[in-house]
Amino acid sequence: MKKFKRVLIANRGEIAVRIARTATRLGLEPIIIYSDADRYSLAVREAKEAYRLGGNRVTESYIDADRVLAIARESKADAIHPGYGLLSENSAFARRVIKEGFVWIGPSPDAMDAVASKSKAKELAIKAGIPVSPGFQGKQDPSLLAKEALKIGFPLLIKAAAGGGGRGIRKVESESQLQSMLEAARSEAVNSFGDGELILEKYIEEANHVEVQIFGDESGTVVHMGERDCSVQRRHQKIIEEAPSSALTPELREKITSAAVSLARAAKYTNAGTVEFLVTPKKEFYFLEMNTRLQVEHPVTELVTGLDLVEWQFRIADGETVPLEQLKISFKGHSIQARLYAEDPDKSYQPQTGRIEHFEFPNEVRVDHFLTPSAVITSFYDAMLAKIIVHAKDRGTAIKYLSKALDRTLVVPLTTNRQLLTEVLLDQRFQAGTFYTRTLDQSPLKSTTDISEAFETAALLFYSRSREAIEPHLIGWSTRPAAIFVTVTDGKMKRTLTFEES
Repeated sequence: MKKFKRVLIANRGEIAVRIARTATRLGLEPIIIYSDADRYSLAVREAKEAYRLGGNRVTESYIDADRVLAIARESKADAIHPGYGLLSENSAFARRVIKEGFVWIGPSPDAMDAVASKSKAKELAIKAGIPVSPGFQGKQDPSLLAKEALKIGFPLLIKAAAGGGGRGIRKVESESQLQSMLEAARSEAVNSFGDGELILEKYIEEANHVEVQIFGDESGTVVHMGERDCSVQRRHQKIIEEAPSSALTPELREKITSAAVSLARAAKYTNAGTVEFLVTPKKEFYFLEMNTRLQVEHPVTELVTGLDLVEWQFRIADGETVPLEQLKISFKGHSIQARLYAEDPDKSYQPQTGRIEHFEFPNEVRVDHFLTPSAVITSFYDAMLAKIIVHAKDRGTAIKYLSKALDRTLVVPLTTNRQLLTEVLLDQRFQAGTFYTRTLDQSPLKSTTDISEAFETAALLFYSRSREAIEPHLIGWSTRPAAIFVTVTDGKMKRTLTFEES
């Protein structure tokens, strides 16, 4: 790279690992920062350079802009990559980065301001002639919001204008709930984003969440990398994503990708971004928002295009034009990603914390994670442990591959959503492509964890018994009614333990 050599990664978890690996491949020098709670993470373990932020909570570490910039100066970094979440969509921080002479690996602060707020982004979309979801964005007078809500009709959604990640959202079923929901949404918005502005949207009962990956450069060129379907959600949070979307016809795909490119051009957008839409069963589409960063689900786009999106971010930040023109970006096969969370789906998705005694992921698929032996999962950050991503020639085969990969995923002794992810993949609605954004909330799938929990207990017991003499590695397991078989090896011999139901 001409403009930078040393890149400070202002993030944590699996995305810090993922960015660092691409940086290293490109001959750059990644610099890791970490909180006290993350001192044993994979990013720190793999790092040649790592600097302690201090603290545990994000407010004490990763979103402390002063501390992050102080480490950037101390480490003699040339550039800062914000990853996603945390400071990634903070235009004020981006301006400070640039003012202090660092290269900002992301969109310009002006472009961020143009679309970061949901209300401003909708106004820009309307000017660009892009359909927007029916609703209201404007003055925050309570009486005006109530009046506009009655015009929209119930049910409706209240959303934080500066929000993301499912926070600051409330569904309102009737007028009697409106005021209390407005107050709750505004309070959460202020606490989460420091901005209490709200927008109102018509609640669309059955819709697919479809987003388009775009890239822009300083010459004004904008290209798209196709779409992703993120319709499998719980409480407005995505858990399974795929590319391409089975909800789109070729004609609708052309309209949506063209709309995304038009919006990015209108915002004079540079670097990576995602334009999000709702698609109805009648094949109508509405613009929702634009995310000015890399997305958690970007690996599915990478697998169907064969491109490294982080590499593109680096190259465009270095002043290059987009590496490929639109006609040369091709799409092959189907990719699906499942987010593995430390949470209990049967207990309102309650986050799980504690020390991980052992974990195993399948080697034949892509797994982005940050776990290390004896890693401790705390309550300070998001509960996502890993992303399991598969690629196949078609959607049906990809579903089979991912289901098999999840069967071979093990994290003990924490409860995870692994079984729920499998249940979704096996659900007829998902396989038919009719799993909508509200499906999981409206008709929860019962996570059948009995055999899973029994297996995990068996594996943990066997591992605990064996590790004093050898360092065992789990190589397989099988189940049948009333019995579980676990096999491990130390590289010299195999041992199998059978657990019979008592």
